[in-house]
Amino acid sequence: MADFSKSMEDQISRLNQAYDELREQMGKVIVGQQDVIEHLLIALFSRGHCLLEGVPGLAKTLMISTLSRCLSMTFARIQFTPDLMPADITGTDVLQVNQATGQREPRFIAGPLFHNVILADEINRTPPKTQAALLEAMQERQVTVGQSRHILPNPFFVLATQNPIEQEGTYALPEAQQDRFMFKVFVRYPSFAEERQVALQTTSLHGDDVRPVLSGDEILELQHIVRQVPVSDHVVDYALALVRQTRVGEPGAPEFVNEQLSWGAGPRAVQFLLLGGKTRALLNGRTHVSIEDIQSLASPVLRHRVVVNFSAESEGVTSDKIVERLVHETPAREGELQRDPRLARIFAA
Repeated sequence: MADFSKSMEDQISRLNQAYDELREQMGKVIVGQQDVIEHLLIALFSRGHCLLEGVPGLAKTLMISTLSRCLSMTFARIQFTPDLMPADITGTDVLQVNQATGQREPRFIAGPLFHNVILADEINRTPPKTQAALLEAMQERQVTVGQSRHILPNPFFVLATQNPIEQEGTYALPEAQQDRFMFKVFVRYPSFAEERQVALQTTSLHGDDVRPVLSGDEILELQHIVRQVPVSDHVVDYALALVRQTRVGEPGAPEFVNEQLSWGAGPRAVQFLLLGGKTRALLNGRTHVSIEDIQSLASPVLRHRVVVNFSAESEGVTSDKIVERLVHETPAREGELQRDPRLARIFAA
């Protein structure tokens, strides 16, 4: 395992400092939701996108807009609606008269996607055509308008929200689109003490002096540091075992997966588990990824990549329950994976 140089240690220290400062600044506005904030920041430093799901009133939009205020980068909020067209978010070509030649020439007018931080509010309220335009931007970090390709700014970070309880007038996010999100994070109700604090804080003259913590260039440097963190073969094998066990009918898949899932996670799940594990390790002051890091991120990485079948859904089985059972039943100690007769089939496939 490679040793980190003195400069690397300084950069890791800067990452930890930035993490603490960001949490402190967001805490001036957001009460509780520490797990959600942690996952948002892990996705940011891992160069991933994040999907937040929760009922109305849980400060999903406020959380994202507050994070944008903590970053010295451009920010755009897009309210997704059924009549929103791809050109409304990507931009469009317009004809303008060239004053020198007197001829009309096309000129590209950039849409709101040409910002560093994008809040895609209620993403499931827009038609598939517009969702597909966002898909290209998230994956390729570019948009295509007509026959021209336009590169998006770097860093580029999409934070989307959706409401799980209203289905009328919505368009379910396709699995291909969900797979572009590093995490799907559930925003849950606050505790009694947290809700009491929210009530007092939002009904008084409470100030929220939020200040920027990081610039775009600093975030790019920290994202580069994350990718240099070493990962042991055992941790890589563990992440692979978790993901490959979700694939119905594949060697090594447990019986409950074959009975309760329609399909499982693809290779992006392994990539995001390892990237997220690297970031989480650094944020916890370690220069190596542990099994605990992978286990901690298994639910937000996998819950939108495994789909339960109708029979399991009717019995109240959720993707989270499947992931929790897989984490519980997958051996964590080094060497045990290959010695398990069922899991050995995964590594032989």
